[in-house]
Amino acid sequence: MKTKVALITGGYTGEAEVSYKSSQFVYSQLDKNKYEVYLIDITVEGWFYQDDENVKHVIDKEDFSLNFNGTSVRFDVAFIILHGSPGEDGRLQGYFDMIGLPYTSCSALTSSLTMNKGYTKAILSDISELHLAKSVLLFESHRKDGVKLVEEKLTLPYFVKPNAGGSSIGMTKVKEAAGLREALDKAFDAENTGKQVLVEEFVNGREFSQGIFRNPQGELVVLPATEVKTTREFFDFEAKYSPGLTEEITPADLNEEQQTRAVRLIKEIYIRLNCKGMVRVDFFLEHDTDKFYFIEINTIPGQTAQSFIPQQVRASGMSETAFYSELIEAALKGW
Repeated sequence: MKTKVALITGGYTGEAEVSYKSSQFVYSQLDKNKYEVYLIDITVEGWFYQDDENVKHVIDKEDFSLNFNGTSVRFDVAFIILHGSPGEDGRLQGYFDMIGLPYTSCSALTSSLTMNKGYTKAILSDISELHLAKSVLLFESHRKDGVKLVEEKLTLPYFVKPNAGGSSIGMTKVKEAAGLREALDKAFDAENTGKQVLVEEFVNGREFSQGIFRNPQGELVVLPATEVKTTREFFDFEAKYSPGLTEEITPADLNEEQQTRAVRLIKEIYIRLNCKGMVRVDFFLEHDTDKFYFIEINTIPGQTAQSFIPQQVRASGMSETAFYSELIEAALKGW
């Protein structure tokens, strides 16, 4: 009998459009000989499965079951490919924990924590050889005095970003003091990001993104790194999703020591944050010092054919089909 997989997509934020692209690619790669896959769309308007005739069938939130063709479909595992809330911030994971449905991503606590960039940095602050850009975390109550608080503690240029956002939505690089107020307002007002803003000092370095996952045997596997080179001011939403604006080099040109250090630190980050499934760590190697600067962790990274993780999977010698099977089987085993 095939394993019934609920492939979760959609979401409550602007990142939903990326979720749909990611989930379509994952759906195309999943082994249909092993898995009976249902694409489940979770939106503010409702949770539903749309069949081949475009008929929508509502998910029963009591137990996440689906009444379809006269039968009740109960899923064996949820494969979460939902960027932003509620799939990346722990809300959906908490619900699945309550009804006893295994899932492929990090736990509710880890997902919630890692959506908060400032809190994540605090947890990682004492890892040897891991460096963190100097930063200020602002809450809504700081909005009026935000400019003063930043200028007292940080030196230009700054990166200003929603503390709980993704896909670089609401993010600005500030090179002159006159632009800080507008950048703070943009970040505070980014939709569904909690009205918290993280401001960091700029790190001048090469930018990388590198995936890691736990396989069905319980082993941590770090994928080859991708170096990101963009013609934009920084790797913003347009650079991420507009063809031709970014060069992505996989595997990245890193020497043996840099590769070994990155693997060691990424594993430590994964363990320290109690991650599960696949995650992606973004980091800089500072030009003058070669220090490893943590940028952020993404617990549900993009999965389009051009996304970093699929690139890295292919570079490692695996197929996406085999990789996604590993994630499902690891989730079923409780890893």
